[in-house]
Amino acid sequence: MTPNSTLPVRHPLDRRTFLRGLGVTMALPWLESLTVWGDEPAAAEPGSQPPVRFACLFAGNGFHSKEWWAKGRGAGLELGQVLAPLHDFREKLLFIRGLYNQEALKGNIHSSQTGNLLSGAPLASGGEIRSGISIDQLLAQQIGGQTKIPSLVLGCEPSIAAVHKNYSMLYSSHISWSSPTTPTPLEVYPALAFDRLFKDEVSQADKSVLDAVLEEAAGLRGRISFADRAKLDEYLTSVREVEQRIEQAGKSNRLQGWRPAFDKPNIPRPPDGVPQDIDEHMRLMCDVFVLAFQTDTTRFCTLKLNNDHSSLRFPNLGVDYMIHHLLSHTDSADWLKVNQFFVRQLAYIAGKLNAIQEGPRTALDNSVIMFCSSMLTGNHEADNLPLITLGSAGGQIETGRVLDYLGKPNRKMCSLYLSLLDRFGMHLDRFGDSTERLAEL
Repeated sequence: MTPNSTLPVRHPLDRRTFLRGLGVTMALPWLESLTVWGDEPAAAEPGSQPPVRFACLFAGNGFHSKEWWAKGRGAGLELGQVLAPLHDFREKLLFIRGLYNQEALKGNIHSSQTGNLLSGAPLASGGEIRSGISIDQLLAQQIGGQTKIPSLVLGCEPSIAAVHKNYSMLYSSHISWSSPTTPTPLEVYPALAFDRLFKDEVSQADKSVLDAVLEEAAGLRGRISFADRAKLDEYLTSVREVEQRIEQAGKSNRLQGWRPAFDKPNIPRPPDGVPQDIDEHMRLMCDVFVLAFQTDTTRFCTLKLNNDHSSLRFPNLGVDYMIHHLLSHTDSADWLKVNQFFVRQLAYIAGKLNAIQEGPRTALDNSVIMFCSSMLTGNHEADNLPLITLGSAGGQIETGRVLDYLGKPNRKMCSLYLSLLDRFGMHLDRFGDSTERLAEL
């Protein structure tokens, strides 16, 4: 550094700002009057830019064959019945048709179509486990160190340890891979996922998360703008609300295991992690997802709503006569009902993120959220994967469009991933089986 060099002015609260209490660390939401995020020289100035985030929501076994479609543009974008719950977000949506993973066509069905969904890597058969690092974990490993948690990997159905048609069903259970031989562990308990965001150690605490940091939060209020005080209060209220819902759900045995209909159970206790009420389970996971992004505790998340070859049932929808996997082969009105239930989870997340203002954009605008499956319908078509994205990566992606790659020379999923990695400042020559970016994105 030369003698005339000027060191950057340090703001009293920088991008690593947390509220801390006994055994608790809570990252702050994006506040315009604090430089919570951003690198120098922007880090020296209040109002630095919020981060770009990536997430993937997965729904196994595909969708209704006649109702997964979109046409038009912008406010005139029309959506098939499966995607109808996203009508209010159609201008922030990108419908992508025709992409596929070449390696997913070389094996059999289900496991061999799911294990490389986010990597495009070859899969080992014969019960052996070998895939490739998924895009979410590549992002987490390269730039996830900027947050408390590099990535959050959530699920609503436990992983399956079995073999189906010569492929391990761990492939059916995991889309996130930390290494070619290591699927990233799923957190299927909302309470433990919540603890991971805010507690330094995942364990029972005598105090609530908020109680532990309220004193420091009170001190912070005097150093931020009036508008940011309202945002901080809204954030603390939302954390408290989710915390109380988790506590109440746990007391009524809704989250972990069965809920007996008698004073004493008349059946053996099911395995841990299989919820009695899938609607409450999914909603809580969605809330944890939103809080993770809202607080900048992580910028990368996957939420696996169910496994491929899923055994979930849906009594909340009046669809309790057939498991998800078998229902996917019917193309019935009940199958459409289940599809829309899954899409409503995405719409719920989108609504929450879209209500969080981060400068000129919302948290949804500053994200890229993929919603996908490893097959188009329950008949295992992997040559044209169902895929939409929500959010513009901070204004870097034009939304409200339909992109159709069927019949085009480059329609690899990994070409999409290369294009998305560019939006995060990671300019790779190759990812998975592709060396090309996706045209028109």
